[in-house]
Amino acid sequence: MSVLLQAAGRSYELGERPWLMGIVNATPDSFSDAGLHPTLAARLDHARELCEAGADVIDIGGESGRTNLPPVAPEEEIERVVPLIAAVAGELDVLVSVDTYKPAVAGAAIAAGAAIVNDVSGLRDPALAETCARGGAALVVMHTRAAPKQRLQDPDLYEDVLEDVLAFLRERIALARASGMPEAGLIVDPGPDFAKTPAQTIELLRGATRLHELGRPILMALSRKDFIGALTGRMPREREAGTLAAIAHGLDLGAHIFRVHDVAAAKDFIAVRRALRGEGELPRISGLPERLRAEQPHERVS
Repeated sequence: MSVLLQAAGRSYELGERPWLMGIVNATPDSFSDAGLHPTLAARLDHARELCEAGADVIDIGGESGRTNLPPVAPEEEIERVVPLIAAVAGELDVLVSVDTYKPAVAGAAIAAGAAIVNDVSGLRDPALAETCARGGAALVVMHTRAAPKQRLQDPDLYEDVLEDVLAFLRERIALARASGMPEAGLIVDPGPDFAKTPAQTIELLRGATRLHELGRPILMALSRKDFIGALTGRMPREREAGTLAAIAHGLDLGAHIFRVHDVAAAKDFIAVRRALRGEGELPRISGLPERLRAEQPHERVS
C-alpha cells in the first residue's frame, strides 16, 4: 500500500520498497549496545556506516528505553543528541529522526536538522505534536499503555490487543491533528513489547495487516526485541536471525519502515527476498566477481 509522507518540507511516497531506519544511540546505557559508541565521533562514524549500508533514516536517541533506569533531564538529552543530529544532517545524505517524547528535546532536535520525531510515549504530551507541527517534522505515533520508563506486562491487560492498538492509534491520530499536525506528517507504530508481554506482541503482529486501516505509513520497530528473545532464548545482540524473521513478517503485511540495528543484514535479506519473489525486474547478473567467490586464507601467526 502506497502512502504519502511529508517531513521537513518534502513529500515522500512510501510503499514501493521498505525504508530502513538505522539506530544510533547517544547514550551509555542502551539495552542492545551498552555504550558501544561512546563519543560523538564514534557515533557519527556509526551513522555513516549505517548510511553506507543502506539506511534511509538515522534514528538518534539520547535516553535508553530501559525501565530500570531513571529518565534523563531534557537539558542533558539535548546535549547528547543535538550535536550528533547536526553532524549527521550536515554531513550525510539521510533523513534524521530523534527518538524522544519530550517537547523541549524535539524542538532543539528539529532546529538542528531532525525531520522526524519518534515518540515512544504514545503522545502523552500533546505539546510534542504542536512542536512537530511548528517545525514541519513528521511524528511517529506509537501504541503504549505505559508511561515512559514504566514497565507494564500484564497478561490480562487486553481483551483484544489488536483492537486496543487500533482504537488507541485512531484516538492519538485525532489528538495530533487537533494539535496542528497534518495527517500526511503522521506515522504509526504498533509498539511491539511496549506495555505488552511477548505473547501479546506476537498476537498483535499476527493481525497487524489491519494497521493499514489507519491510512498512514507503518513503522515496525522489531529489531532485537524481547519477544524475539523470549522465542529464541537469545541475548539482544544474538537476535539478528530472529529479527530477520520478524522483518519478513512485516514485509508480508506491507509495513513501510523498519527500525533496525543491523542495516546491512536487513538490506541483504530484503534484496534476496525481493529477487526470489519476483518483485522488480530480474537482475541482470552474469556472474559473481572473483573477489566475492571465496574467503581469503588467514595468515598463520608463528
